[in-house]
Amino acid sequence: MIRDSFITRRGGATMLRMIRIVIATFMLLVVTALFLDFTGTVHVWLGWAARIQFLPALLALNVGVVVALIVLTLIMGRVYCSVICPLGIMQDVISWINGRRYRMKYRFSYSPARNVLRYCVLVVFVLAMICGIGSVVALLAPYGAYGRIVSNLLAPIYQWGNNILAYFSERAESYAFYEKDIWIRSAITLAVAALTLITLGILAWRNGRTYCNTICPVGSVLGVLSRFSLLKLRIDTKKCVSCGLCSRRCKAACIDGKAHKIDYSRCVVCMDCIDTCTHGAISYTWRRPKAADAPVEQPSKAEPADSSRRSFLTAAAIAATTTAIHAGGKAVDGGLAVIADKKVPRRTTRIVPPGALSLRNMEQHCTGCQLCVSVCPNGVLRPSYGLASLLQPESSYEWGYCRPECTRCSHVCPTGAIRPITRAEKSSIQIGHAVWIKQNCLPVTEGVACGNCARHCPTGAISMVPMVPGDEESLRIPSVDTERCIGCGACENLCPARPFSAIYVEGNERHRVI
Repeated sequence: MIRDSFITRRGGATMLRMIRIVIATFMLLVVTALFLDFTGTVHVWLGWAARIQFLPALLALNVGVVVALIVLTLIMGRVYCSVICPLGIMQDVISWINGRRYRMKYRFSYSPARNVLRYCVLVVFVLAMICGIGSVVALLAPYGAYGRIVSNLLAPIYQWGNNILAYFSERAESYAFYEKDIWIRSAITLAVAALTLITLGILAWRNGRTYCNTICPVGSVLGVLSRFSLLKLRIDTKKCVSCGLCSRRCKAACIDGKAHKIDYSRCVVCMDCIDTCTHGAISYTWRRPKAADAPVEQPSKAEPADSSRRSFLTAAAIAATTTAIHAGGKAVDGGLAVIADKKVPRRTTRIVPPGALSLRNMEQHCTGCQLCVSVCPNGVLRPSYGLASLLQPESSYEWGYCRPECTRCSHVCPTGAIRPITRAEKSSIQIGHAVWIKQNCLPVTEGVACGNCARHCPTGAISMVPMVPGDEESLRIPSVDTERCIGCGACENLCPARPFSAIYVEGNERHRVI
């Protein structure tokens, strides 16, 4: 006789749980590798792992991925949160470590859903997306939060390890590894990443999935859909003895074992409850409970309030100290000066990379995940400090310039904030224009010939003209043709003037093709 339950045997459910764990582990490692890789190799083969994240796919208008994730949720429930989302999987890992260390598998308890908080955060998040307030989106987006944790806290450790291997590899006359400069791109981003990790770590260590079920906007959206999912975890009241083990094992705090109820909007289908139930009372099935199987209300004692959950919004304190290590004495092209102590000019309009289209497009689509910052080989991209654009990437040319042949950031962005472009397209996209500052220029201040900016301009937008009009023997100063300048920053980066360059790039609010 064919049973009407999809999975009723404990062995089958255990197999599904193991499959979930294997896939989740694979996804966590892949997404982590995307943020650690600075060679571009991983992105060629595994870049799809970033594009199948729910919010990036939604912002990029990737209809196929969004529809697939919605259909998956309507069929199987919130499996996205426990299988695909790296931030959710990270919290599971932290919670699992705590359970293994103290043998506290049954340390959770049921708590009512905080729907007012959940949906208020969701409304704020949606309004921020519509209004283009990128800072709010960046702080609440789960994929972006995980990206900042990896790129700011884990990537430096990974790069130090790479440099150690490069050191020994070079002495063995092998170039399998090469040295990578390690530097802190933004103290604010580092502090935000550390605070995020500490806060989520404490919550996951003590309470499992508290963040996912109270703050995460993606979890709230998928939670609404999962109420209507075809397959669900169901409790057979005839077999249940109300032992409460399922409630104490559920890290989502969504199982009320006494009342035989499961809050499907919070359940992430981890199947730990099935693995725990020794009476086979919980099954993962599409079967609707019959009238005879309807939960019988039983008087139950009032459970003590979970004080740790009530203190969820208590502010966490953090003191972060950072040090940046950089090898000095490296000469720029032309050998005129040493790259040291160059300060960021005050730009009226910030610069966003080619493919971003405009500042508005960047603010509306970027989640501040820092993936483009991690893969930039020239040290050009770094997080913004602006209120509306907090944590989003912008270009700055103290460490390098945006080389015309590099399009790496445009091909790794999963949200559509930076659209894919070719090398030929990049050479004709003007993201800004160079501005000459007379009082900083060496021919004016030091009376020496230079011309470094014109010598290295890839588009020939800078020419050297006599300082004294009509006197061909006088020192020459730069003249900028703004119609040919693409804003790559080669002139600003290679200018020997200190502390501020004599020529810098002012950004365009909207990019244009020249």
